[in-house]
Amino acid sequence: MQILYPELKPYQRHQLKVSDQHELYVDEAGNVDGISVLFVHGGPGGACDASSRRFYDPAVYRIITFDQRGCGRSTPHGELGNNTTQDLIADMEKIREFLQVEKWVLFGGSWGSTLSLLYAQFHPSRVLALILRGIFLCRQCDIDWLYKDGARRIFPDYWEEFESHIPESERGDLLQAYHDRLTGDDELARMAAAKHWSAWEGNCSKLRPSPEALASFTKPHNALALSRIEIHYFMNKGFIDENLILENLQLIAEIPGRIVHGRYDMVCPLDNALALHQQWPTAELHIVRESGHSASEPGTVDALIRATQDIAKKLERES
Repeated sequence: MQILYPELKPYQRHQLKVSDQHELYVDEAGNVDGISVLFVHGGPGGACDASSRRFYDPAVYRIITFDQRGCGRSTPHGELGNNTTQDLIADMEKIREFLQVEKWVLFGGSWGSTLSLLYAQFHPSRVLALILRGIFLCRQCDIDWLYKDGARRIFPDYWEEFESHIPESERGDLLQAYHDRLTGDDELARMAAAKHWSAWEGNCSKLRPSPEALASFTKPHNALALSRIEIHYFMNKGFIDENLILENLQLIAEIPGRIVHGRYDMVCPLDNALALHQQWPTAELHIVRESGHSASEPGTVDALIRATQDIAKKLERES
C-alpha cells in the first residue's frame, strides 16, 4: 500500500495577476528540472493545501499547485465576478506560460477532473497525461444527484440538516434559496448558509464519517469560498454546454489517462467514471474498493500514487 510522500515545502511562491480583478496563488515544489505536474483542486471553490504536493515523487516531478479564482490564498476571496470555467481554463494556460512549462501532466479530482478534461480538450498539445480522481462531468444529472434526488437517499439525516436551514416554503428550489443567501448582503445569513452548504458536502465526502474532514469543510474561510463559488457555477450549469466533455473526448484520445474512482463515492457516483471510460477507452480505469469521494482515503491515495509513478515511467521511456 502506497502512502503519501513526506511533507514538502515549496521552493517558490507566486502571486500571479490574471485579470484586473483576480490574483492567483501559485507555488512550485520538487525537482525544478522534473516532469511538470499541475494539481487542479476541486470545488469549484476548494483550495490546495500541503497534502496536494504529496502524491508525487519530488525527485521526479516539478510539482505546481494553485488556488483558482476566489479560492484559498487567491484574491479577492470568494469573488464571483469574472469567475467562469472559461476564465479558469485561461488562467491555467497563463500559469503554464508564466512558469515556462512546455507540457505538463494534469492531476485533478472532482471539479478538478472537470477542469482538467476541459483544459486538455482546449489545449491537447500542452498535456502529457491526465490523472483524474472522483470524476465529475458537470451535467445537470450530476448536480441533481448531490442537491436534489440522489445522495439524499443515502444520507437522509445529513440531508435533513442541509434542507432544514431553508424555510419550507422555499425548499422547492434549494439551489435558488441557498444562492439568494450566499450572494445576499446579510453577512450573518451568508456565513450560516455557507456552513450548512459545506457541511452537507463534507458529510458525503468519505466512506466513513470524519470529524476532521467536516471541520475542514466548515471552517469559515473555506466554507465561504466553497459555497459561494459552487452555487455560482452550479446555477450556471458550470458555464458549459450539457455533455460537452463526453462529446469532445476524441480531442484527447491520444493523451495517456488514469481514472481513479471510489466505488462508494456519494458526491460523484461511479457511473461518471464509467461514462468517461466508455468513450475514452485508452485511459485506464481503477475502481477503488472501500473508498468514497475523498482523495485522502487510503485506497485512493495508493491508487493515485501508483498512477503518478506509472505515468512518470511511461514518460521517461518515451523521452
